[in-house]
Amino acid sequence: MIFPETWWGVLLSYVTVFASGGLLCMLAQVLIIKTRLTPARILVIFLIAGIILQTVGLYEPLANVLRSGIAVPITGFGASLAKGAIETAAEEGVLGAFAGGLIQTAYGVGIAVAASYVVSVIFKPKSK
Repeated sequence: MIFPETWWGVLLSYVTVFASGGLLCMLAQVLIIKTRLTPARILVIFLIAGIILQTVGLYEPLANVLRSGIAVPITGFGASLAKGAIETAAEEGVLGAFAGGLIQTAYGVGIAVAASYVVSVIFKPKSK
């Protein structure tokens, strides 16, 4: 843990997470405003950035400092895909690389689908 377990350390941790997550969001907003990139393409850029950071070994040190500020956005999902693919490929060979990312992220995707269903039942969405 980077910060001591005092009230000041907890506050500093929250500030770090808020600032790092905010910087990622600000970067995405600047890309939307200043370029012709669509939000979907920006999402893919962040996903691939997470994959690259995990592949070259920079994601874990960044995650230790920035915590959920970098883990919650789509960069964390990309890093999880890459980590699963790398670990499973090391154990099972080349074919493991295809399954590893899915295995690593299946729990989070399943929770997102289940939560989406529950919210849709509660709030009765309407089509446009």
